[in-house]
Amino acid sequence: MAARVPAADLNQHLSSPFIARRCHGPGEAALEAPLSVRIKSRTPRRRAESTTTRILCRGAEAQPGSGGGRRREPLRRGAVSARLPVPDHIRRPPYVGTAAVPEVCPDRQVHDGESIMRMLDACELAARVLHHAGAMVKPSVTTDEIDRAVHQMIVDAGAYPSPLGYGGFPKSVCTSVNECTCHGIPDSRELQDGDIINIDVTVYLNGYHGDTSRTYLCGEVDDATKQLVKVTEECMMRGISACRHGASFKEIGQRISEHAEKYGYGIDPFVGHGVGRMFHCEPIIWHT
Repeated sequence: MAARVPAADLNQHLSSPFIARRCHGPGEAALEAPLSVRIKSRTPRRRAESTTTRILCRGAEAQPGSGGGRRREPLRRGAVSARLPVPDHIRRPPYVGTAAVPEVCPDRQVHDGESIMRMLDACELAARVLHHAGAMVKPSVTTDEIDRAVHQMIVDAGAYPSPLGYGGFPKSVCTSVNECTCHGIPDSRELQDGDIINIDVTVYLNGYHGDTSRTYLCGEVDDATKQLVKVTEECMMRGISACRHGASFKEIGQRISEHAEKYGYGIDPFVGHGVGRMFHCEPIIWHT
């Protein structure tokens, strides 16, 4: 999970990285931004800290297929079903039960061998859940169906779905379709041929969060959007390659923004963040 972070006050919002290309198509007021591409990266690379591509892009002008000409309708919200229950024996993160969005923790979590192994367990579970959810992406499937499958797989593993109850979020996974920038709430809308969907899975297992996401193509997607997905993943890998002992944080953003700008994409103010016992914490990593 993540949200836009104003430079004036990082702690007022959640955090996560984004690359964005602007468009001016119409959209629902509930959607956070128009057209965006997202990369999710974590703290300097360790095996337990999952890093995956996250891309959300398509305005009303975009169209399915490799050609052009057909105008795509703007995204509309569907009906949101009731919150799913979590068995009582499953450990909850401390923010569950409060409506306020937690502040980004100002402390950096330095992980020892034991905590790295716990993060490895959480991230491996998150990766399995994400793979299962991604396999469901096809025309006519609803994001609510994906949420139910994700929720069940997480609780069956004895973990808690981290988004559920985070600042009042009503679902167990974020499903962001087309021009929905991030934190899309699963609902009754059916996926359509030519959609792209980001699925953001976070699990809380044995006191640690495993946080990962990926963007999937639904059916036949136009070439421009396929390129955007490809370039965003390349940006992510370039950012990862900068992560080493003694490297400056700005080198990560420099590698990302330089590659994005080659293709005419701009940078939105979303950031990378630390993860572990806390869902979102320092260090904050800008992508410019």
